[in-house]
Amino acid sequence: MNGAITTIKAGIGFGTALAITISWSVNKSILWAIVHGFLSWIYVIYYALFKG
Repeated sequence: MNGAITTIKAGIGFGTALAITISWSVNKSILWAIVHGFLSWIYVIYYALFKG
């Protein structure tokens, strides 16, 4: 069970970092980067489907 929790935390952390990176490269705005960081994987999937 502990390994699964560690994996989930790593996935959430990676998703947040990826969302912030994509947001910054597209918008060049710290505010949007923070917002998209909170949305994490939702923003990454949205970007991949509709903007990528």
